[in-house]
Amino acid sequence: MTTPALSTEIVDATVRRRAVQRFGEAGIVLPTFAQLADPTTIPASIQAALAHVDPDAPHPLNLFRVHWYNSADRRGLDPVPAHLVLPPELTCVPAPIVVVLGRRFPMIAAHKVLAAYACLAPRILTGQFDPTAHRAVWPSTGNYCRGGVAISRIMQCRGVAVLPEGMSAERFEWLDRWVSDPSDIVRTPGSESNVKEIYDECARLDAQPDHVIFNQFREFGNHLGHWLCTGRALEHVFTHLRSQGQQRRQWRLRAYASATGSAGTLAAGDYLKEALQAEIMAVEALECPTLLVNGFGEHNIQGIGDKHVPFIHNVHNTDVVAAVSDRSTDALDLLFNHPEGRAYLCERRGLSEEAVASLSSMGLSGIANVLAAIKLARHRGFGPDDVVITVATDGAQMYGSERAKTLSRRFGGRFDRIAAAETFGEHLAGVRTDHLLEATSVDRARMFNLGYFTWVEQQGVPLPEFVERREPAFWRGLRELLPRWDAMIEAFNEETGAGASA
Repeated sequence: MTTPALSTEIVDATVRRRAVQRFGEAGIVLPTFAQLADPTTIPASIQAALAHVDPDAPHPLNLFRVHWYNSADRRGLDPVPAHLVLPPELTCVPAPIVVVLGRRFPMIAAHKVLAAYACLAPRILTGQFDPTAHRAVWPSTGNYCRGGVAISRIMQCRGVAVLPEGMSAERFEWLDRWVSDPSDIVRTPGSESNVKEIYDECARLDAQPDHVIFNQFREFGNHLGHWLCTGRALEHVFTHLRSQGQQRRQWRLRAYASATGSAGTLAAGDYLKEALQAEIMAVEALECPTLLVNGFGEHNIQGIGDKHVPFIHNVHNTDVVAAVSDRSTDALDLLFNHPEGRAYLCERRGLSEEAVASLSSMGLSGIANVLAAIKLARHRGFGPDDVVITVATDGAQMYGSERAKTLSRRFGGRFDRIAAAETFGEHLAGVRTDHLLEATSVDRARMFNLGYFTWVEQQGVPLPEFVERREPAFWRGLRELLPRWDAMIEAFNEETGAGASA
């Protein structure tokens, strides 16, 4: 493990001392990964102080809300992470589809703020990032760079967002409010699928010595944060649901579905496979089926990135690959959030008003995850005891501008009950089992080898560093970093003195 971000040793003591001083002066306390995995272990003094902190403010204590257990108002704690159990009247399959909700995370209302913290904190601890001099560069297709800008601002350093110019207007509006300077928003050509262009811009920025690139597709902190915190949260949701009522006690967690994206959230599947023997399904856009058939193209399932295999994707642990069309995600986003669509779901499909209102908790990638889960349930013939669990990274509030485009371009500006019925019939009742691959060892080798062209040929990763990720022992070994980082966080907080006053 030669990647600098994996260090548990102090790389530059001088830089670390400056960070200690900056954090002490600003009263910044770092949460441990163990605390984010189980926020009931957060000190009572901090929990009490959080009651008076706006969850959307750039306040240092909001670092202690970077977890799955925030209450509906995001000020307190819920005993179980927020989730939906989608009714069969909606999914048209008997298998329970469980969706764990990322919209309760602080500042950005998306779970990518966890990934950002997990990437920046280790660099601070080891003296690899100087908050008094460096600029943190956050390349992404939307939510990760917002999370990075939020975490940077809290940690008293400057964050730079690099994202495609074609992403939703709501992402840019949020960034406009949070960056230190308009130049800290870097728009790259294209849209969701244009990750290579993001890399090219980062290579240009990396030539400047005061820039540090936090490439979520390569940062193992992203993998580890989700392996521990998201994996445990999903396990908790499942075991909680299974304990509720006699009919649920036979439930089995059959699979975990997650859009590929940076592959950070996919790491929760590694945890669930070991803990509950769940299969791991990677989800991608049909318009750009990279893992499925080495394909390419453009799509609008914002937040999942493609045309490459992320460095932190444990490909050899992937069991199933499924592709979902953005025609479906765009149309269902409109169905779930338009008044006529909601009325149809209540009156004709028999959903409660509460169940329909809850669908706004899913953004485009969350809807894609649900459709893939339905696809797998149909393919396998799952019954009422066979659970598929997934996540919704963000909610519908990030895509109002995209719904307006869908309404105009596909429905001529009018969405009525007939359009709602047609949308439901085509994109929910009509989900098919095509474009699904049960991965063999040959398939996994193909997908792994495809990453060579991005990481070794384009990005200059040494071949031994690329190849070592084939082995399960590599991924198990990564987990040893978490308790070491937590010990370093505790020592760092003691040195700043900020923890004593929290």
